[in-house]
Amino acid sequence: MAEPLLIVSEVSKSIGRSVLLHPCSLQAAQGEVVALCGGNGAGKSTLIRMLAGISRPTSGSVRIGGRSWFEDRAAYADSIGYMPDEFQFGSALTAAETLRFYASLRRVPDARVSELLEKVGLSDVRDRKASTYSKGMRQRLLLAQAMLAHPPLLLLDEPTNGLDPYWMEAFGRLVRRAAEAGQTVVFSTHQLHIAEAYADRALFMASGHVRYAGDVGALKEQYRQDGGLYGAFRALIADSAGA
Repeated sequence: MAEPLLIVSEVSKSIGRSVLLHPCSLQAAQGEVVALCGGNGAGKSTLIRMLAGISRPTSGSVRIGGRSWFEDRAAYADSIGYMPDEFQFGSALTAAETLRFYASLRRVPDARVSELLEKVGLSDVRDRKASTYSKGMRQRLLLAQAMLAHPPLLLLDEPTNGLDPYWMEAFGRLVRRAAEAGQTVVFSTHQLHIAEAYADRALFMASGHVRYAGDVGALKEQYRQDGGLYGAFRALIADSAGA
C-alpha cells in the first residue's frame, strides 16, 4: 500500500499560554479531498498555515511526499499550492500580470495563466487591476494562483468565502477534477454543504481540537435523518464538548 501523500503527526500550535491548536494527526492519500470543518476560532486556518510552512508547529511534524519543510524547503514548497483566506493584491498589477508573476516564480509557462483565468471565469477581466476586484473575484484569482503549477497538494483556506452559488458549484467541480487528476486537496470551510458535496473525508474542529475525523459518505448515511453532515456536526461537536 502506498504511503499517504500528506502525513501530519501530533501537530500543535501555542503562542505563550494560548493554545491555538491541540495535538492532532491527519493523513491524506493521493487524489483525496479532505475538508476541515468548523466555525471561527476552530483552528482550521492555524492547521492549514502549518501545513503550508508559513507557521512553525510548536510540536509534531508534517511530511508531504516524504519531505519535511525543515529538511528541504524548496522541494516542500514545490509540492504545495496555497490559497490564503484573505489577500490584498497590490494596486499596480492586473489579474493577468499577477498570475504571470507567480507563474515565473513557479517556472510555469504563460499558456497556463490563460488556461486558469478561463477556468475561474476571469478571462474577460484579465486586464483589470486585481486590486479593483470584488471579494469573490479575488477568491477566484487566488484559487488560480494555487493551481498554477499542478502541485501534488492543494491547501485552500476558506476558498468559497465570497463566492456566489454558481462559483461555489464551479469550485467544487474544479476540486473534484484536481482530485481525479491525482492531486490531494485539503480545504477549510464553515459551509458544511460544500464539504458534504465535494469532500471524501471531513475533520470536525472546535476550540483548537479535532473532535472527529471520518468518511463523508458514511456520515451522510448515518445522519441522513438529521440533515446529513449538518446533523453529524451538531451531534458530534455537542457530544465531545459535553464529554
